[in-house]
This record gives sequence, C-alpha cells and structure tokens, in this order.
Amino acid sequence: MIRTVATTPYAGQKPGTSGLRKKVKVFQQTGYAENFVQSVFDVVERSDDSTLVLGGDGRYHNREVIQQTIRIAAANGYARVLVGQGGILSTPAASHVIRKYGASGGLILSASHNPGGPDEDFGIKYNIANGGPAPEGVTDAIYARTLTIDRWFTVDAPDIDLDTIGTSTVGAMIVDVIDSVADYAELMESLFDFNAIRANVQAGFTMSFDAMSAVTGPYATAILEGRLGFSKGTVRNGVPLEDFGGHHPDPNMVHAHELFETMFGPNAPDFGAASDGDGDRNLIVGKHRFITPSDSLAMLAANAHLAPGYSGGLKGIARSMPTSAAADRVAEALGLPCYETPTGWKFFGNLLDVGMATICGEESAGTGSDHVREKDGLWAVLLWLNILAVRKISVDQLAREHWAKFGRNYYARHDYEALPTENADALMAELNQSLSSLPGKAFGSLEVSTSDNFSYLDPVDGSTSQNQGVRVLFEGGSRVVFRLSGTGTEGATLRVYLERYEPVGGDLDRETPDMLAGLISAADGIAGIVRHTGRTAPDVVT
Repeated sequence: MIRTVATTPYAGQKPGTSGLRKKVKVFQQTGYAENFVQSVFDVVERSDDSTLVLGGDGRYHNREVIQQTIRIAAANGYARVLVGQGGILSTPAASHVIRKYGASGGLILSASHNPGGPDEDFGIKYNIANGGPAPEGVTDAIYARTLTIDRWFTVDAPDIDLDTIGTSTVGAMIVDVIDSVADYAELMESLFDFNAIRANVQAGFTMSFDAMSAVTGPYATAILEGRLGFSKGTVRNGVPLEDFGGHHPDPNMVHAHELFETMFGPNAPDFGAASDGDGDRNLIVGKHRFITPSDSLAMLAANAHLAPGYSGGLKGIARSMPTSAAADRVAEALGLPCYETPTGWKFFGNLLDVGMATICGEESAGTGSDHVREKDGLWAVLLWLNILAVRKISVDQLAREHWAKFGRNYYARHDYEALPTENADALMAELNQSLSSLPGKAFGSLEVSTSDNFSYLDPVDGSTSQNQGVRVLFEGGSRVVFRLSGTGTEGATLRVYLERYEPVGGDLDRETPDMLAGLISAADGIAGIVRHTGRTAPDVVT
C-alpha cells in the first residue's frame, strides 16, 4: 500500500526559530511540503508504535497539507495521528496534547502572527516529545536531509473528515480527530481559580478579548464565555478564518488597534486582551493602561502565587535577552534565579524540563510556564484574570503598585520590516566591527559602558549559542539591542530594542516615547539605521 514518489530537493528549506515559513505559493509547489514533511520523518527519533500530533491555525492551505501529511505519516509507519477538529490546534494546545498523550512529536502548521491567505504566509514547525520546538540539532538534521532528499512516501487513501470528532484508519494507521479545545480547557481549569474569576465576573468585572479571526477564538469562547461567565460577545473576531479576515494577526498596538480604541475609549471594559494567529502570543491592556510584554512577565511572576497552580512558589524565571530586565528585579526580590537566554522558546525548554524555571517570557508578547513547552497567549490572559480577581484591583492599580516597588523599565521595540537582506546584513556587519570601539563614546547624554554580541552557554546541556544579538549598554542601566529576526518570509526584519530603567522614586508615569527619545537618537547614531536602510521611522512600534 506504500507508494514511493521520486522528488528533487528544493533550496532554502532551512527551519528558523519557529519552523519553515514561506509564502503559500512556495508551499503549493509540487512536492514542496511533502519534501519537508518526509525530511522530518526521516530524521526524528520515534518508535514503531509512535503517535504524531497534527494541527494548525486554520490559515489558507492548512487543510490540504494536513491531509497529505496524514497519508505520508501512514506510509512512514506511524501508529496513530491525533489531529485537531477542523484541522485546528493552537500551538500551546498542541504542546499539551503531545505531552498528555505521550506522542513522539507533532507538526504545527502555522506562520504564527504573519498574515494568511492565497498570497500570504504558511509554515510548518516540528515539536519534539516534550512538547517544545525542535532544538537546533534536530532542525539542522532536518535541513541537511532536505538538501539530499530524492523520494517521499505516501499511501493512496481518500481525505478524512476533519470536521467530525471520531476515529478512522488510513492504511494501517489510526487517525483520531479530537476536540481541539477540551484537553486545553481542562488544563487551564487545573491551574487557575475559575471560581474566583467567575465571582469577579458576577460582581461586574468586564473584558474584551480579540481573537483576531485566528486560532484562539474557539478556546477563548469556550473558556471565557462558556466556563467563566463573561457575556456573549466578550470574544470578538472569534471564528478562525483562512485569511484572518484580511488582517494581520499580531497582537500589538498597530494590528489590534480596535481593541486599543475600545480600552482607551470612554466606556472601556475593565480588561482587554488579544492573541495571535497560532495562539502563543498575548496582548494585555487595562482601562487606559497598556502593559508591555516585558512588564507583563514581571507582574505575572510577582503575583503568580495567587493562582492555585503556582501557589507553592516559582523555581526560577527566564527571559530572552532582548526582553527588559523588569523580571530580573522580581527574581532578585523573591530570591529566585533569573536566566537570560537567546530568542526562541526552545531555549526555555531545557530549563523547564529540569525544574530550573517555572515562568518564562519574551518581549515579543510570548509568556508561558512549565505547564507546556510553548508560550501560551490564553494562559497569560487567565493568569491576569486570576490575579485581578484575588487582589480586587484594576490593571492600572497593579501596574502602579508594581513600579512603586520595583521601579520601571521604559521599553519599546522598533521593527524595520522587509528590508533588502544585503542592507540589513551590511548594517549588522558594520555594527559588529564597531563593538570594541564603542565603550566610552557619548551619544547625546548617554555614554556607552559596554557592548558585545550576546552568547549563551546553556546551563543544562552545555551547548553554546553565539551571535544572538548586539547589546549596547549605557552608564545608568539603559541599553539598546539590535537583532535580525528570522520570523519573516521575505527580506529581513531589523529589530531595535530600547530600554531605560527608572528607579523607585523616579519618574514612573511618563509617556514611553518621551522617556526613550534619547535612546532612539543614540541607536541611529550607533548603527546608522537611516543610512543603511533609507527608513526614517520603523514600520511597527511595540
């Protein structure tokens, strides 16, 4: 029943920090997705009776790749595939399903926060048996295989019914279409005090959640409106659409502007939140108060003990290097270790697996804990709701009390998107060459104290990750970080991270752009952003 299909390699199938991402039309090429999936199956570790988890964010081309992947899995000897109903599984839910059912791994079909549709983006990411993204050793092996692949295997079988929960067979393999929401919702109820949140809702607490026509819609509707009692309509844009309604499913001030207008309007609800395309990112905004992802990580860590799942305290906190040092101050106050890692959730996996950290976060709106091995947008929203319900205060009050205790890290990220790759590479090359000469130089009122290209020694497996981003630190605690991002599908994205620390008793309630003006000017002086890119302003500010 197994059929061998001859093929030739496609160039450029190198997985980034979040898998392989390309335009839909690239994935629609004959054998393109099949080559990559077969390359994964050729190199990953699994037993003869292994289970594969499969699902995606519902974007355009999701169903077609799922059907083909099921046939390829059957031909490659998988015993069972668990696929989300409708082909839907959020990234954190997929991580949980892998862990709960002892799967050997999973394929998540998503390009995360990138837009969807026939002319937009698609992606495939492999997660290993711990539920987390494949480490570099695995992704390197997958890429090496894509360069030499000459065949892929399949079975001749009709498409399965993805929309009906139940069991069927493809070849000798069992295919279970599972409820995409149920397992995840039960996990959330085990971590958080749903009774306290429900009581707060019954007392009049209101919120608005924007699912951005993406994968979190069914999860948010079932949990927020179904289990917690928020009024119908609390979840907006709750039906996953193949093109995300023509919008960019990235939960920030630019793409979730309608939520911001609601939260800063005259009749704002008490709490606002959003999630992204595949459900692993979050946006937190209170009534007239935006909480940066870096501050959200710190505030959640400082209050996590108020939720049942974390009542015993935290084992440690981890953050990616570009994320602000706000969480470091919480860790110090709690007597906890704080780990600074490269960007990419896979770097947190080792720390979580051995119990060195409990809560992790990235400045790019990703926060999570040891309940899964991915960042988790809805988890962060529910932890916020739990904390607010127990403390009986507003988002604004919580933020002000936090800053009064720990000081405030004014912070922003400036993204310069779709730059010509050669221009971005030239900027970074020149910047790296200047590192040794920067200390002691003044840029306006700022004097450089140290500068380097961040390198990380993993405390668990001893591996080293180099060239993870240029850091320029100034006297007094401010800093600028420069990185090229690997999450786009065309050109290069330059990300510039700006951070200014204001200590306890300082100026803690100013507008962020005003507080960062000097750093913005210094960043251009150091890296020559305008000179290299021709851009006088970033495309996105978060």
